[in-house]
Amino acid sequence: MLEQLNDLLPQTQCGQCGFKGCKPYAQAMLAGEADINQCPPGGDLGVEKIAHFLGVSAKPLNTQFGEHKPKSVALIDEETCIGCVKCIAACPVDAIVGAAKFMHTVIASACTGCALCLVACPIDCITLHPLATPDSAPTSLYAKQCYEAKLQRKEKEAQEKAERLRRQKARLNGMEIR
Repeated sequence: MLEQLNDLLPQTQCGQCGFKGCKPYAQAMLAGEADINQCPPGGDLGVEKIAHFLGVSAKPLNTQFGEHKPKSVALIDEETCIGCVKCIAACPVDAIVGAAKFMHTVIASACTGCALCLVACPIDCITLHPLATPDSAPTSLYAKQCYEAKLQRKEKEAQEKAERLRRQKARLNGMEIR
C-alpha cells in the first residue's frame, strides 16, 4: 500500500509537505500523521487521487505548505556560477552536473523543479522557469527512479568511506586488513 500511495505523489522530493521526500510523506499519511492535502506540486488533482486511493473525502490543497505552481525547470546562469557544488548536493534527482570550481548546468529533462537548488546556491545564480510544454517535465516514475538511484549511490559511497576509514585505522594500529 505504501508503494502505491508513494507512486501517486509527483516525486519532486521537494519537502514542501514537511517531510524529507515523497515516500516519508506517504508513510506519514498511512500512519495518520499527515493530511492528504500537503503536497503543493501535486495540487488539487493530486489530493483527489490520494483521497480516492485512501477512500476518504478530498479537500482543497492546504496552502500553508505552498501554492500549486506550473511545472518548472531550474536554470543556472553559467557565467555567474562559481562551481561551489552546493546545488549538486541539494538536487534530489541528480539533475545538475558540474565539477568543483567549474560551472554547473541543469539537465532540464531530469529536473523536477523542486527548487532545493535555489536555497543551496550562495550566489543566487539559479532561477526557476515554467516549462513552455508541461509534458516535457520528467514523469514521476522517472523522477522516482533518479531519486532512488541517488540514494543507492550515496549509501554505497558511505559504506565505501566507512570501509576506507576502518582499514586506515587498522593500519595505524599496526594490523593490516585485507
